Amino acid sequence: MSFSVSVIIPVYNAEKFIEKSIASALFFDEVNEVVVVDDGSTDNSRLIIKNYQRIDDRVKIFHHKGNLNKGRSASRNLGMLMAKEPYITFLDADDFYLENRFVRDKILLEQEDLDGTYNAVGFEFYRNTIEEEQHHFRTATLSKDVVPEELFENIVSSKLGYLHLNGLTIKRSVCDSIGFFNEDLVVAEDSDFIFKLAIKKRLAASSINNIVSKRGIHDTNIFNNKSLYQEYNLKLYESLIDWGLKNNISDENQDLLWSTLWVIKFRKKESLLSYIAYWGKLMIRWPNFALSSLSIKYFPIVRLRQELFPFIFN
Repeated sequence: MSFSVSVIIPVYNAEKFIEKSIASALFFDEVNEVVVVDDGSTDNSRLIIKNYQRIDDRVKIFHHKGNLNKGRSASRNLGMLMAKEPYITFLDADDFYLENRFVRDKILLEQEDLDGTYNAVGFEFYRNTIEEEQHHFRTATLSKDVVPEELFENIVSSKLGYLHLNGLTIKRSVCDSIGFFNEDLVVAEDSDFIFKLAIKKRLAASSINNIVSKRGIHDTNIFNNKSLYQEYNLKLYESLIDWGLKNNISDENQDLLWSTLWVIKFRKKESLLSYIAYWGKLMIRWPNFALSSLSIKYFPIVRLRQELFPFIFN
């Protein structure tokens, strides 16, 4: 398989950033097409994209029926359906690639039996940041190489770090087995997709010590909406558990998903009754799972036994 890449860029009102994003993708000979999905923009984004298309015919423009705004997941999914090259990479409209983006990827993917690679992603600040943010916006990467079989357990709880979509290079065919982006997730859809890749496919570290892409940090980033992420973090792991049950993933990986789900739930500091009610809803949703050993292990009273009965367990 020749190393030829489709870069997928979803765009919604990104006139300040989209020119730099597209230019960074067109820089590479390995990029045979830049698939731009205009997600119902109302600013000058589409005009800027069309200007680039006149300059370089590798730029392909698509939009949803009726020019609707359908969100990042639906836009990436449309881009993946339209992509023609054997490899796919992603780039948000306010982000950009660096000149070393595909150097290691090409070598690994041409020589190794892999479904994809992951790289370090850094940050470009378009606004002032406070000290707390400087700690939060650290490089998205892993602290060391891991074999593909151990990737999921090391990123699901950020044990060795985390991955960003801009650093992935994957075979277009992987979606035949893991599916596309979850359009029910308003945020955290990228984590959902990356976790599924790590569970089902063989991904290897490429450039994890040197960044190959940068995320744009500005006032309109969706991750500034913390309450939205709090709402959807639980939905993310519920969705992954549901997907895992349907795709017969290992008990070990199911265990990791349940463990992370309950960590997030218990952080809310709710009452024991609310935890039990939540557990009951999950068991109604997955009745076959209710009889498994994991359902007992993650029953709230079992999970909280040390807090509930300290005189026994201390």
